[in-house]
Amino acid sequence: MHPNLEPIILSRTGTMIAHKSLKIIVTFTLALALLPFNAFAKDDSQAEENKDEFNPTEMIMHHIGDSHGWHFFGEGDSSFTLPLPVILFTEEDGFVTFMSSEFHHDTEGHHVVEKDGMRFVNYHEDIYKLDAGAETVEFDEEHNVLNASKPWDFSITKNVAAMFLTVILMLIFFFGLAGHHKKNKKAPAGFNNILETLVLFVRDEIAKPQIGDKKYMKFMPFLLTVFFFIWITNLLGLLPGAANVTGNIAVTVSLGLFTLALILINGNKEFWKHTLWMPGIPTFVKPILMVVEVIGLVIKPVALMIRLFANITAGHIIILSLIGLIFILESAGVAGISVPFALFITILELLVAFLQAFIFTMLSALFIGMAVAEHEHH
Repeated sequence: MHPNLEPIILSRTGTMIAHKSLKIIVTFTLALALLPFNAFAKDDSQAEENKDEFNPTEMIMHHIGDSHGWHFFGEGDSSFTLPLPVILFTEEDGFVTFMSSEFHHDTEGHHVVEKDGMRFVNYHEDIYKLDAGAETVEFDEEHNVLNASKPWDFSITKNVAAMFLTVILMLIFFFGLAGHHKKNKKAPAGFNNILETLVLFVRDEIAKPQIGDKKYMKFMPFLLTVFFFIWITNLLGLLPGAANVTGNIAVTVSLGLFTLALILINGNKEFWKHTLWMPGIPTFVKPILMVVEVIGLVIKPVALMIRLFANITAGHIIILSLIGLIFILESAGVAGISVPFALFITILELLVAFLQAFIFTMLSALFIGMAVAEHEHH
């Protein structure tokens, strides 16, 4: 063979192999994408007959959503569910309280709970008060409630109970660590050593570099609380039957608003001067930059809350989707692929749990540091 032809032949061979590999990947991807559709290719009559057909969307939303009872396993009356307090407020009759177990695991609005002359139903975890004379809840063609109204709901839901559990764990951990340092000056051992390492990590790698040596101590309680709250709730959320706290947008919005409040309250004169009336630029440009800076000020906590919510929710959905493939395809052989993948993603979520707590705390410290930074004038 002519030596000048060898590179050409090798190049063409490599191209052919790459094309074949691409075809295999595309074929495999399309097969995985079309298998669920093939599994669900049933006519309407068959679908009506099989009322208990597995619904992956309902399963996933049930696991990542909030609820008035803490469900662990099982279905219906045979399920193991921890009842939680339902606390409602109506403008006519004030507060009404009862336990979620009085709904008898019903979330379709069929079972009516009577309290103080009022009737309540639970429809998809939204509690409605039936109008006077109504015996059952009624819906229109779009499934909107016709004969009921929504009271103010202050219930201790699954996510709220999980947050209380996280707070209790944090108090136990840190009171134990503080008690150790009061009794002796030696470095703690065991779990307390891990806690102290994480505290020093937040101080030395997050607070000091982002806020500065002079002002970081003022914000350490907030940064430590946010870091450990997010980390512990993320870890608890990976347990079977646990609550998806940081996958709830209301929780992440609250955390983001705390960061925004600290920025607004602690922002110094230089910060507000550069935000509202930027020095050193033409006057006609200053109003434009003021709008941009104010929008940027609001977007910062919004980015924090969406990043945390999206990453945690996506992880749960991927794991549940992989497990759901077993029931969608109705094949035990699929478990040999989906279960190892789900286990791998679960292990990866352990890293994500820490990483998201670190990122949220780091960016919060960065934004606070920008607000309290002292600029040198030359």
